[in-house]
Amino acid sequence: MSTFGELTAPKVEQTGPSGSDEFVYVDISSIDNQAKRIVDPKRLTPDVAPSRARQRLSKGDVLVSMTRPNLNAVAIVPPDLDGAIGSTGFHVLRANDDVEPHWLYYAVQSSSFVKAMCDLVQGALYPAVRPKDIREYAINPPPLAKQREIVAELEKQFSRLDEAVANLQRVKANLKRYKASVLKAAVEGRLVETEASLARREGRTFETGEQLLQRILEERRAKWAGRGKYKEPDAVSQSELDVLPDGWTWITVDSIAFVTKLAGFEYTKYVTYADDGDLAVLKAENAGPDGFRRTNFSRVHSDSVSFLTRSRVGAGDLLMVFVGAGTGNVACTPNDREYFLGPNIALIRVDPANVNSPYVEMFLRSPTGKNLTLGFTKAVAQPSLSMGNIRMIPVALPPIAEQVRIVAEVDRHLSIILEVEAEVDANLQRANALRQATLAKAFSPVPSIQAHI
Repeated sequence: MSTFGELTAPKVEQTGPSGSDEFVYVDISSIDNQAKRIVDPKRLTPDVAPSRARQRLSKGDVLVSMTRPNLNAVAIVPPDLDGAIGSTGFHVLRANDDVEPHWLYYAVQSSSFVKAMCDLVQGALYPAVRPKDIREYAINPPPLAKQREIVAELEKQFSRLDEAVANLQRVKANLKRYKASVLKAAVEGRLVETEASLARREGRTFETGEQLLQRILEERRAKWAGRGKYKEPDAVSQSELDVLPDGWTWITVDSIAFVTKLAGFEYTKYVTYADDGDLAVLKAENAGPDGFRRTNFSRVHSDSVSFLTRSRVGAGDLLMVFVGAGTGNVACTPNDREYFLGPNIALIRVDPANVNSPYVEMFLRSPTGKNLTLGFTKAVAQPSLSMGNIRMIPVALPPIAEQVRIVAEVDRHLSIILEVEAEVDANLQRANALRQATLAKAFSPVPSIQAHI
């Protein structure tokens, strides 16, 4: 048995860039930890170089990120990056003359190496291993000729596996595009037959979107009677929006929904870390790009926040992230438990008697809805939406019966997409397991991978 330290150079040159010309810099963000390759080296001038830019790399050097070893951010320096500068966040393994660099490169991808490093992690907030930990990793190196034979066989088998993975990733990308096209067609009246067309064919009348809107507004005025001055919701400037199908109309979120957020309240002092809190706190992380996401919820007791009645969230209420990277993400609240409105996420409550909330969610998640929403965002330090801006977002409103049909047809398409996505993900996991099994075979006490795949 030997250690990596015995199989590699003690240290690489640490002089960093010299002169004033641009240099190529490789840091941890330059590594694709799935492909195990350097994919995004940076070009910098010495005057803006970070202090970590010190290690002079040579082709064939194996880079091992010392932070978060569970992610296995490793790569081998290709010939075109010979002479680049590497971050000191890497430990650089430079093979001795009797060691094949690519053999080392595959060795640091093995599950046994990753596990050994994870067992040695120091620090909770910034988990990392030391160069000493990597160099003391023990391995049984075969003769150089055998190392090259193993590398050749690995590369032959992994090239087939990589081709299969690339095909699966293309399928995932196509599914994502198809999902967007389904939503776009749905909110443009192209997914199901419109209510106007059905009514003409069946010789009957129907309530148009415009008539539905007027009925909603009349009901709102009637409910407001005696409560002070009534403010009409802002109208949509339809000339600036796309022409809608017959029977549809543009409205604003304010026309059909109550919008609020958790404001001026320190809810954290009511959070319980036991499991007995009956209200799960909703945050921005619970509204993802594809709808509602379940997380490890914080919890509050309903009796401790009973005075915040507007922050109780019911099934079918819509949530919209209004600050941060996920600004504009929308989700419909499920009916599996009781929820409480937390920070950075707005509540949009529509009247289910007049408007189908899954339709509104679907519209706001569609490419059309996202573009309209993002048109209202402000981005100084980070994207954000005010409650007033959310109320002004336009929504294409079809007749209620058509809303229901649209949602049903979208759900049918999305359920098929989800099934295919699940199968693709399962195959990607199998591909990764097969890769690890192949590496385990290659770096077993008697290395041999012939006919393993």
